Amino acid sequence: MPKSGAHDLVIVANRLPVRRTTARGGDTWTTSPGGLVSALAPIVRERDGAWVGWTGVAGPAPPPFVASGITNLPVSISRAEVTDFYQGQCNSTFWPLYHDAVREPEYHRHWWVRYVEVNRRFAEATAQAAAPWAKVWVHDYHLQLVPAMLREMRSDVTIGFFLHIPFPPPELFRRLPWREAVIDGLLGSDVVGFQTRAARSNFLTLAARLIGAQREQGGVIHGGRRVRAGAFPISIDVERFANATGSPAVATRAEELRSSLGGGRKLFLGVDRLDYTKGIDLRLKAFREWLRRPGSSIREAVLVQVAVPSREQIPGYQELRSRVEELVGQINGQFGEIGVAAVHYLRRNLPFEDLVALYRAADVMLVTPLADGMNLVAKEYVASRPDPSGVLVLSEFAGAVGELRAALLVNPHDVNGLAETMDHALHLPEPETRRRMRSLQHAVKSNTVYNWANRYLESLAGER
Repeated sequence: MPKSGAHDLVIVANRLPVRRTTARGGDTWTTSPGGLVSALAPIVRERDGAWVGWTGVAGPAPPPFVASGITNLPVSISRAEVTDFYQGQCNSTFWPLYHDAVREPEYHRHWWVRYVEVNRRFAEATAQAAAPWAKVWVHDYHLQLVPAMLREMRSDVTIGFFLHIPFPPPELFRRLPWREAVIDGLLGSDVVGFQTRAARSNFLTLAARLIGAQREQGGVIHGGRRVRAGAFPISIDVERFANATGSPAVATRAEELRSSLGGGRKLFLGVDRLDYTKGIDLRLKAFREWLRRPGSSIREAVLVQVAVPSREQIPGYQELRSRVEELVGQINGQFGEIGVAAVHYLRRNLPFEDLVALYRAADVMLVTPLADGMNLVAKEYVASRPDPSGVLVLSEFAGAVGELRAALLVNPHDVNGLAETMDHALHLPEPETRRRMRSLQHAVKSNTVYNWANRYLESLAGER
């Protein structure tokens, strides 16, 4: 059994909450952007906790260090493990399978061997860091075996697991060759958290069918232990977006954007990682169909699509990029005019203030994933509206639907239906627009990322 450590709270995630930056004075560690780090960092500091994770760079891990007031405990991942564990098992097996198999998952035994090895390394690092009777919170699909491995090493600690992406229905999950091992790994937790009730239900059904766990109110009994399963929909730092959109600089930038796109034109906006689950290609086809409608024109509306590069070493992502960029070229070639583009395509990660300015400038936000655990872009758009204006078009397959029912809901696979909803959004009467946005703003403000983190940790504390 590994020797216990000194930290009463340990966060375990694929990545550390900091990233290395190189300047003239040498390498430094800066806090990574994102709601998860923003929500958990203050809690970790307050409880003198630690964060176990990977630096994002292949090779030996640096020794433990303190940055931004947090003890960081790096775990090494080799180049071969980046290929087999991260790009392979995580993002070419679990990712497509858990997103309703919108792309065919690949199953390779050597990928799985690497996955087990890396998960054990994370479990060992966590076991050494956690104080007696500590709380440990493990995150996401990269580390699904860690709870059971850690349970074997440290039976005293309380273990939580949270899955940030969807959990698939039984008929899909049962395709996985290592299905029992994954369910057993998750059942090492005291609390297993999901984004939606549907994901929770899928997990409980599989735990009973595959492992023989006994169903009970709120969870299952497995190995003589009670494992609670719950839905904990994640959210965003609402105040950060509200403060940014209210700043004069962002307001000015939003007006500049609208002016540069052509005075009087309405703005459709899409902001996504360049991932095949996000439905970017179908969205572009729907915009093309909208342009073909009688009376529609690029003089009336423009589409701005921000596509953040993602997993570009994986062939499926390279193919998606080519398809998206080909569609952009076709649409601009067919409908654009000299000095007036139909689609503005940005393949990059925007600075935070520029992103909020775009949210503020957009008349219609298009969030149309084919499958999504939650989708925080939808909530970011709502939080960035300085008044009850703007229309959110939201896929019915995004987890955010459970909270954002006042959006215009669409089936992203229905290109004609999406084009029709886009037109409806452009011409929605102002009273209905304001009523819907007020409802959306209330929902987002009622559940911030801080509420989410505190609610989960309270649930975990209740298990001891």
